[in-house]
Amino acid sequence: MHIVNRKTFGIFQEVKSSDIAKTFRKAINRKEGICALGGTSELSSEGTQHSYSEEEKYAFVNWINKALENDPDCRHVIPMNPNTDDLFKAVGDGIVALLLFSVKAEVNWVWKKDPEVYNLAVLQENLNLALNSASAIGCHVVNIGAEDLRAGKPHLVLGLLWQIIKIGLFADIELSRNEALAALLRDGETLEELMKLSPEELLLRWANFHLENSGWQKINNFSADIKDSKAYFHLLNQIAPKGQKEGEARIDINMSGFNETDDLKRAESMLQQADKLGCRQFVTPADVVSGNPKLNLAFVANLFNKYPALTKPENQDIDWTLLEGETREERTFRNWMNSLGVNPHVNHLYADLQDALVILQLYERIKVPVDWSKVNKPPYPKLGANMKKLENCNYAVELGKHPAKFSLVGIGGQDLNDGNPTLTLAVVWQLMRRYTLNVLEDLGEGQKANDDIIVNWVNQTLSGAGKSTSIQSFKDKTISSSLAVVDLIDAIQPGCINYDLVKSGNLTEDDKHNNAK
Repeated sequence: MHIVNRKTFGIFQEVKSSDIAKTFRKAINRKEGICALGGTSELSSEGTQHSYSEEEKYAFVNWINKALENDPDCRHVIPMNPNTDDLFKAVGDGIVALLLFSVKAEVNWVWKKDPEVYNLAVLQENLNLALNSASAIGCHVVNIGAEDLRAGKPHLVLGLLWQIIKIGLFADIELSRNEALAALLRDGETLEELMKLSPEELLLRWANFHLENSGWQKINNFSADIKDSKAYFHLLNQIAPKGQKEGEARIDINMSGFNETDDLKRAESMLQQADKLGCRQFVTPADVVSGNPKLNLAFVANLFNKYPALTKPENQDIDWTLLEGETREERTFRNWMNSLGVNPHVNHLYADLQDALVILQLYERIKVPVDWSKVNKPPYPKLGANMKKLENCNYAVELGKHPAKFSLVGIGGQDLNDGNPTLTLAVVWQLMRRYTLNVLEDLGEGQKANDDIIVNWVNQTLSGAGKSTSIQSFKDKTISSSLAVVDLIDAIQPGCINYDLVKSGNLTEDDKHNNAK
């Protein structure tokens, strides 16, 4: 199903010369901001030397070949040869970029892939859509443009691809999606404390949970501590299905390779056992022996996703109501922060904002100056750590009141430090709103933007194009039909909507959902 009429696009097609078209063209050529569209990164300009990991390219190509081997839209490029530059050429194809850099289920209703009209304009659209989709799921795509992907710039392609792979691998490594992770609770530890751990920290604890049960020593990392493959042997042996569940086939791990004296041969023997589990991905024996942290992290995450081998504890003292899961609003805010490249990466919206470092970085993104000499930075002292974080939170609220001029009545630094959901969201919402308005002001060459101005622009644009739809405000319930949005798109670029596929009249929820897609 394709609402966009693909046959209207030509290589040199121009949008009508009007203020709307001027703004639209400027928007799709931005290098930064929410859209992250168009242009080539200044950081990747010609003449600058960039290196990339052949090991990562090899691992990513093999993963992609496996992930997309049955996808009919990729038959023209899959399988790729990991020993060549097939990957970089495939990403520049546009269609493959969509599949690699986006959640396909979210965007495949509107992408364009008809061979007879697959020209430069359509390719550019697909690449832009891929980058926007990547940004929407939390990838940092600022200073990466469609031209970078079309040119197949290795360091940018691999960097973005790693973000996509990591997001996919880590998606279920959180308590709200896998309650069995509560089995990793230590004595005296609360569920709330466990929830604050990052996916990397949970993976390490998961591995050590199984290593401890096997009688092997714990590891501190997925680099130096796994180089001899011995911890991996024990981990595989612990998580391999024992055939005890109904319909479950038993898989026996052959431990004979454990005693191999050569590290490379031992690693190869270990990976042969991982292959029995369908988990020989991301690492080669050389990657294990060299302790490649990125690829070994991916290898372990893949093991967890396929064979967690955990049982949800039947502990009546655990407050399971804490695991209500992330709301769509919370996920949107978290992904927005991560797409701006905040450090540290935000895994848990409230816990990861409790020292206000991310909030202070967001202030800078909305052009509110931050005096970093007043900010306490990690590592925090063991004694008084929370006081240092609270000072940051107080400063964040102070900046919000002035000079940001946010509405923060009844909100104090303690609320951020406590991770109060309602009050933290109140601050984050105003940050995101200000950021969006700043982007619009930049596009409008400094003209002030607010809700009324945007709504008026929408209605004037619709009326000027002869459309019957309009909106009263952003709370207008008629927006749920997407009809005004579809008409607005057609007003900006006339003829790009296939109205035969747009549902109107008395709409069901499915009709509205399809229009929105």
